[in-house]
Amino acid sequence: MQVGFIGLGLMGRPMALNLIKAGHTVHVWSRRRESMQPLLDAGAGDCASAADVASRVEVVITMVADAPDVEQVALGENGVAKGARPGLIMVDMSTIAPAAAQAIAARLADQGVTLLDAPVSGGEVGAINAALTIMVGGDEAAFAKAKPLFEAMGKTVSLIGASGAGQVAKACNQILTGVGVAAVAEALNFARKSGVDAAKVREALMGGFAYSRILENHGQRMLDRNFKPGFKAWMHQKDLRIIMEEAHRLGLALPSSAATAQMFNAMVGSGLGEDDSIAMLKLLERMSGGEG
Repeated sequence: MQVGFIGLGLMGRPMALNLIKAGHTVHVWSRRRESMQPLLDAGAGDCASAADVASRVEVVITMVADAPDVEQVALGENGVAKGARPGLIMVDMSTIAPAAAQAIAARLADQGVTLLDAPVSGGEVGAINAALTIMVGGDEAAFAKAKPLFEAMGKTVSLIGASGAGQVAKACNQILTGVGVAAVAEALNFARKSGVDAAKVREALMGGFAYSRILENHGQRMLDRNFKPGFKAWMHQKDLRIIMEEAHRLGLALPSSAATAQMFNAMVGSGLGEDDSIAMLKLLERMSGGEG
């Protein structure tokens, strides 16, 4: 399939490479030329703008930071809509607010472009290994056409519902992972400050109802003090901001999410924003009188 990819950062680059490995013809554009080079070296087409990408493909995928970036790439000057062929599908795999996804979808529909919101979970490792969880909202026929692309990048692919539903599912994912990271960091810090071997505590907890993938994977990385970013703390802060704004709009109480959002705010404010989200442990250590 002729497919475009815009947004070649920590996640987007390996995702686009996996599309090439699966045999798709990929055309790329990025605001930073150096981000494109690994894809160009792998055989991707070199495009001058988002509009140029859209003019060459059946499906264009975007993976950018936040809603204003998606709006600019989709609808701005030299954006996707400017170069769109009839029947073009745009798949936005960024994490943005559900309401923003719906609004952008409506504006693109007026210009003949169908938008699928398809945020992902799995971090850089999942992107590299084509093992992402992909949560999709939007038109069923468009989903069916794009599904081979999803399957080249992910292990679990689900059509959740109408436009915006993928972003709702991703918000739920970020509640669970954010609160989970904070809980595991609290538990391991509590064990260490109590003078007990945190590794042995984690091993014991792995066999009971406290088991989770976060305890298994992120807990081990915390013990190893491997804070290399697979998902940066500032990105989780941004996602929780979206969640709290949506909660305010809907009149929902999300007390655990609110507390966790404040912790991520503190991480970014204390210079840990570029670390992985599991650097929550560092923040708690500092708050507990340790070095962190």
